[in-house]
Amino acid sequence: MLYDWIKNIDFAYPENFMLLGLVPLLIWWYVKRYDRKQPVMKVSAVGAFKVKTAKNYFRHLPFILRMLAVVALIVAVARPQKRNDQTQTQGEGIDIILCIDVSGSMGSRDILPSRMDVAKDVATDFVLSRPVDRIGLVIFSGESFSQVPLTTDRNTLVSQIQSLESRRYLKDGTVIGEGLATAVDRLSKSTAKSKVIILLTDGKEDAPDTRLIDPLTALEIAKAKGVKVYSIGMGAKASTIVEISGNKPTPKNPAIDFIDEGLLQRIANETGGKYFRAKDKEGLQHIYRQIDQMERSKVEVTSYKRHLELFLPFVLSALALLFLEIVLRFTVLKRFP
Repeated sequence: MLYDWIKNIDFAYPENFMLLGLVPLLIWWYVKRYDRKQPVMKVSAVGAFKVKTAKNYFRHLPFILRMLAVVALIVAVARPQKRNDQTQTQGEGIDIILCIDVSGSMGSRDILPSRMDVAKDVATDFVLSRPVDRIGLVIFSGESFSQVPLTTDRNTLVSQIQSLESRRYLKDGTVIGEGLATAVDRLSKSTAKSKVIILLTDGKEDAPDTRLIDPLTALEIAKAKGVKVYSIGMGAKASTIVEISGNKPTPKNPAIDFIDEGLLQRIANETGGKYFRAKDKEGLQHIYRQIDQMERSKVEVTSYKRHLELFLPFVLSALALLFLEIVLRFTVLKRFP
């Protein structure tokens, strides 16, 4: 209880604690002068004076009370305070949809611990770094689904991102077009000055017969709605496949070849965004940092500092100790002469 109280206390003038150095000097002065001040009387026997009474035991109590009063006054002049800091964040935010591929290939471990785990962790850090933006989440594989609408509830959004798993939610496949279209639809009613989609995939369009919107149609919808798309191609497993080019074997990287970089570049370029290639976790983190810098929100942080002064109890304690010293010195512990 006392520890919890002390750790929340600050001092406006902590340098005043240097005055505590006077306390040992006062004690030394008191001890040195105490014997000199005692009255002297010659007697024939001292046996009667060996009897100890309560007054003998407490004869130094007034001085102890005075020292405690001095310490209390020094603490008071150091000005103890209980501080309560509050911040209020305001600003002109950007509406952002994270459109993440959750197809089975996102479970690949060419980027450890897996593409999906890295994508989740980096997206979480990005969300937490944007304090005033509304951010939503759309996932897609063989179909698309709006996981979280635009929100400022960071806890809910982060929880949903961390719960993503490949091959769990939707049928397999990769419908980049429908994922993009769903993300654009989430931004269609947005009144933000800037509307952004971060499209992350590790594959190319691999749509089932039930596909409704192809990627180029989704691109036209995004352009019509004024949505900017930053596209990210993810995957970097070293190739063990060898192609024969001429007379020489040439290593082939299936992760790179499988990504439809042409489509992702076109989507980004025609919407005013940019295409990125993520080969490892550090690369993906760098990509999100670049997007973060290109899409800055106007943020105003107002800090409020409130101080509750706590010196008064120490002043009152010092006065009470001095009063008690005076009472004892002139009553119970009064000396003669």
